[in-house]
Amino acid sequence: MPKLRVATVWFSGCSGCHMSFLDLDERLLEFAERAELVFSPIVDIKEFPENVDVVLIEGAVGNTEHLRMLLEIRKKAKILVALGDCAVTGNVPSLRNPLPREEVLRTVYAKEDPPGLEEGKVPKFLPQALPLHAVVPVDYFLPGCPPPADRIWKFLRPVLLGQKPELSGPDLKFG
Repeated sequence: MPKLRVATVWFSGCSGCHMSFLDLDERLLEFAERAELVFSPIVDIKEFPENVDVVLIEGAVGNTEHLRMLLEIRKKAKILVALGDCAVTGNVPSLRNPLPREEVLRTVYAKEDPPGLEEGKVPKFLPQALPLHAVVPVDYFLPGCPPPADRIWKFLRPVLLGQKPELSGPDLKFG
């Protein structure tokens, strides 16, 4: 059986979901036997590849670069998974939704309007930080802040074995 082509992506979030993925510990050995990590912030690959079997996306869609990439990913991935509460609901990144973009940029990056904050140097904020399903169809939701490694494995292991994952009850707990 060929290895599953898996990708992980990090949008507006804290990287806690990727840390939980790494907390799979020795289960990463079984993952590596059955899957090839073809794109991730934990590997140095710049372009999202074609024909990805499963992509786990952490974080909300917060800017134009996230939006562009999410649309590209949805076209290239068979299974798209919202990983963590930010991807599932918008969670903490969506707290900035009522704030004006320019005010946020000035507060975070500079005291006055510096050159370089135009589109291209810093991706333009979307009017709202959005959960993934507000932009594209999502196949599975793995809530949690972050989702525990056991929940991630309960989803991944059946997929690695060519089976459909079953998530219910405590597997769908937020926070």
